[in-house]
Amino acid sequence: MTWGWVGIRGEWDTADAAASMTAMADHAVTWTALAYAAEQATAFSTDIPFDQEPTVTDDEIVAAIRRAHGLGLKVVLKPVVNVADGTWRAHIGFFDWDVPGEPSWTQWFASYRRFLLHAARIAEAEGVAMLCIGCEMVRADGQEAHWRTLIDDIRQVYSGPLTYNCDKYQEDHVTWWDAVDVISSSGYYPTGTWTENLDRIETVVTRVGKPFFFMEAGCPSRKGSSRLPNDWGLPGAPSGPEQREYYAEMFAACESRAWVDGLMLWDWPARLYTLDDAAANDDYCPYGKQAGDLMRDTYRRWTTKGMR
Repeated sequence: MTWGWVGIRGEWDTADAAASMTAMADHAVTWTALAYAAEQATAFSTDIPFDQEPTVTDDEIVAAIRRAHGLGLKVVLKPVVNVADGTWRAHIGFFDWDVPGEPSWTQWFASYRRFLLHAARIAEAEGVAMLCIGCEMVRADGQEAHWRTLIDDIRQVYSGPLTYNCDKYQEDHVTWWDAVDVISSSGYYPTGTWTENLDRIETVVTRVGKPFFFMEAGCPSRKGSSRLPNDWGLPGAPSGPEQREYYAEMFAACESRAWVDGLMLWDWPARLYTLDDAAANDDYCPYGKQAGDLMRDTYRRWTTKGMR
């Protein structure tokens, strides 16, 4: 389960955050992605000021890692870049070639490298189980040479396994899977399409020969969301049953494929709503909802079977 998004400064090292993570662990979660964001100003900016607000501080990151370890959870550290004006990070992009006087991929990757190496040093010092080097960077995916150089640099700092979280439908478009240790993607696939998408992903996993898991997956507890589970703002009334039905379909589809090593569900906030408010909550978190009970039961069964 992903915890703590979006990583707003001041929210991670609090009594509320500790209670939230404990509640998550009580749902039979074994791995957690600690996901936090640094913000660049626009999709065409090349500066990523990761040491400034609203990004959580290093002390908050370390505290969250240690709290997760204390609960027996394995941690994937997941630094993510967002765009302050609300543009989705998938649209961050520049000319395919560097042009004098224009912002460039070379400049952006230099800034992104500083951000990722900083995270890698924390991950190494704290014994994090895995580092995620990017999330849904669709336009950046094609910059293969830059990614390979970045991965080489990260490996000089962090000794654990690396993954990259590509966006949905992009699993068969990334050309540098061989450079990471684990393939992962955002599995926001509409209800009724899991079989066809797993068939497509399986060809990539077989060809590359690397482990695979869904770094993100899930569905809001909202009417209509099962048909478009990646839409954060889809209008609809709260619906615990629809979220549960989506979880059931997703779990069954993934369990039927031995090569799917697990799911890092989206998401569990650092500041958790109360159980009394769960029925009216229409977001992704399954706490206090029918999907949460199903998740706990399924994860317990998978753990007994030796699944990750």
